[in-house]
Amino acid sequence: MAADISKLSESVRWQELTTGCTVVGSKTSEAFNTGEWRVDTPEYIADNCKQCLLCVPVCPDSSIPVKDERRLDFDMDHCKGCGICAKVCPFDAIIMKEGE
Repeated sequence: MAADISKLSESVRWQELTTGCTVVGSKTSEAFNTGEWRVDTPEYIADNCKQCLLCVPVCPDSSIPVKDERRLDFDMDHCKGCGICAKVCPFDAIIMKEGE
């Protein structure tokens, strides 16, 4: 249970704070969709992907989800379209579409 801002004191443990150490009522990065800022859009081409996962650690927005050691399609709610993932992919499994 997140701490109510009116009850915030030195006795509140860190585990009681909301994600990002913000108080209840503030937005967190998980809840704030930044994908609408995107100008260019990455497209994941699953047939080309070899699951090397080189794209995952370079994504500054953590927009490439991984499940069971396999990457999934992009989290477009948070991807800002920087294109770093496409630059590091050695298999052309990610292309950038301009203006989409």
